[in-house]
Amino acid sequence: MKTLKNTKYEFRNAAHPSDAKEYDTGRLRDEFLITKLFEKDTISLVYTGYDRFIAGGIYPVNNNLVLESFNELKADYFLERREAGIINIGGSAVVSIDGQEYTLERKEALYIGRGAKEVIFSSRDKKNPPKIYFNSAPAHANYPVKKVSLKDADTAQMGSAATSNARKINKLIVNSVVQTCQLQMGLTEFEEGSVWNTMPVHTHNRRMEVYFYFEVAENQAVCHFMGDPKETRHIWVGNEEAVISPVWSIHAGVGTGKYAFIWGMAGENLNYGDMDVVQPGELR
Repeated sequence: MKTLKNTKYEFRNAAHPSDAKEYDTGRLRDEFLITKLFEKDTISLVYTGYDRFIAGGIYPVNNNLVLESFNELKADYFLERREAGIINIGGSAVVSIDGQEYTLERKEALYIGRGAKEVIFSSRDKKNPPKIYFNSAPAHANYPVKKVSLKDADTAQMGSAATSNARKINKLIVNSVVQTCQLQMGLTEFEEGSVWNTMPVHTHNRRMEVYFYFEVAENQAVCHFMGDPKETRHIWVGNEEAVISPVWSIHAGVGTGKYAFIWGMAGENLNYGDMDVVQPGELR
């Protein structure tokens, strides 16, 4: 872990699928689980070797937090060659982008295009600070900033109560809503009694993905499934933790109670429906 003025970050290399089959629980968690996303008055980031994707949390309470570049980016400012997406899961947030302010309420998203030089995050109420989930990927073009609320989302109802996976997929930062280079983000919410997400499971060799789990009640957890479809593994995930999913890995989870999750993707294909489905009976 490295530290800047208001930022903590680490770099994680990509793992080969053959190697990952040999990982024990501790190694799986070290490689793929992201914890401690929200530390007071800190930007906490994990820079991955998967499509150069960055995931993290921003938690401004008493201080404004500036998005800082770091040595591994070799950039004068963070978004010199990158785009970013954020979704707020806490109290009211203010995001200043080159002097223009945007207010984000709970479960609202903001796309920030390449070339934004000064990005500052702050709280409207220190007693109810925002928790800003952050994703970033390399970008080849400059697209404008756009705020997206749940009412603006491209939504889809999936699953059923009979299979315990009735859910609403809110596609917030996708090409049907906002123009991006490769970043996609959304938020999935469940109907009462449903606990399975992304079932049947899938892979997509064109994109990697990160799942961020939240609204997980105290003493509850989500079992996140990953790995090759014929050689699956699992990681138990707590509230406000995330799991990195390489292109060769399935990604699905089941909760011991109600929860929500944010998905973020990057890669060569912006077609949300481009996935290789694996039916439950095929999993091993």
